[in-house]
Amino acid sequence: MPTGTMPSKDVIRSQHRQIRATMTATDLAKAGDGIATHGLPWAEAIAAGKQAIFTAYLGVDYEPPTLPLLHALHEAGHSILLPVCEPDRELSWVFWTPDSEFVRSRYAPIQEPAGERHGLDTVRTAAGMFMPATAVDRSGNRIGQGGGYYDKFLAAANAGGLHLPKAAIIYDSELLPAQTIPAEDFDRPVEAVLMPSGLVAFA
Repeated sequence: MPTGTMPSKDVIRSQHRQIRATMTATDLAKAGDGIATHGLPWAEAIAAGKQAIFTAYLGVDYEPPTLPLLHALHEAGHSILLPVCEPDRELSWVFWTPDSEFVRSRYAPIQEPAGERHGLDTVRTAAGMFMPATAVDRSGNRIGQGGGYYDKFLAAANAGGLHLPKAAIIYDSELLPAQTIPAEDFDRPVEAVLMPSGLVAFA
């Protein structure tokens, strides 16, 4: 599809958010179970049988529920870093456990873990990243939440030579045909999508 005829990221994001808002508590619970079931094997494969660090996030409201995945990773012996929004669209990271306390972010509509904050050097020790998204196409192009935090973080990571495997977490209906999401210079494609029905890796 020619770039000029593509819907904008804002339009695609809005469409999928409207669909998400129709989901029931049962839908969300089922989705969370599927995400955990299919996400753990991806992490285990990347970790090659070792205990490892993964970045993830806490899905809230109608986002794909990630708490079951966090628990599954923890129970398998892995460590989990969750993002904290800082000024100027910067991200720092806090290690999560089931006992972690959450506070409302001052900069974004998310819940963030309280605790010691870590930067890019700590993320360098991670094996992979579970990332938020509102849609992904089969070329690996991702639409995030619109805040730009991950775009800026990934640009800094890329400039620093850090290229971790990335799986974006979405609902099944949010995996779109190849080349249907506009890709900008600062975008970094993901290597896989994690959905309630399974994980799809891109060649």
